[in-house]
Amino acid sequence: MARVTVEDCVDKVENRFELVLLASHRARQISQGAHITIDRDNDKNPVVALREIADETLSPGDLKEDLIHSLQKHVEVDEPEAVAVPQLTGSAEEVAAVVADADEDDVVSFDRMSEEELLAGIEGLVAPEKSDDY
Repeated sequence: MARVTVEDCVDKVENRFELVLLASHRARQISQGAHITIDRDNDKNPVVALREIADETLSPGDLKEDLIHSLQKHVEVDEPEAVAVPQLTGSAEEVAAVVADADEDDVVSFDRMSEEELLAGIEGLVAPEKSDDY
């Protein structure tokens, strides 16, 4: 039954190497508890994965994207681009006047910590235990 399934799958995924990658990835997903889209019929996970691909209950494109995502070690996160800040030119008095006129929403504030609070925080730290590995 698996041989016929492989031949049916080649119509959906032309490259046999890619078919093996997708089916093995799907079989691992099934073994980890993923929902099966067809009846199992007492078949093992690789055969179920091939039958799902042959019956087109799963899109090969979606399986490929999922496989790529599972193999990525570093996933890029789309972050908003930095807003260009106009360069302040002029004398120190002019720059100070522009900064003073800025809205409070535009000004970045930093939390300040006194020296006593810093020392109290440092004293509260616990030294790491020494081990024989180092």
